[in-house]
Amino acid sequence: MTMKVRRIIAIVLAAIIGTMSVISGSSVLLGLRVVDYTVLNWLVVYNVTLGILSIITGFVIWKKLKFSINLIITILLLHLFVLSYLYFFSETVATESIKAMAFRVSIWLLIFILVWIKKGNSIKINKS
Repeated sequence: MTMKVRRIIAIVLAAIIGTMSVISGSSVLLGLRVVDYTVLNWLVVYNVTLGILSIITGFVIWKKLKFSINLIITILLLHLFVLSYLYFFSETVATESIKAMAFRVSIWLLIFILVWIKKGNSIKINKS
């Protein structure tokens, strides 16, 4: 797969997951959609905010700006941190929220791999 194809896939994934987060979270915050599980308002605000950042990151990847990898890593680490918190420390979180955050982590890990791995950035494993 060429770098161009990998970059296009990364852009589309970032745009889709960002748009989904903004639309879904905004509809809950505005009361347009009612869910049958406990909603943590801070988590919905976080998801909308990171959704906007995801769309911006897709644009930055498209423009081939060097700091796109920093944005990708930041989003991935933030999602990992929130997933860890939800899984290990939150007693009121809905299973749906944990699954959604795990999905986001998976997608951003894939975006990271698609953008980061180039000919010179291959992962080397030492066999000792």
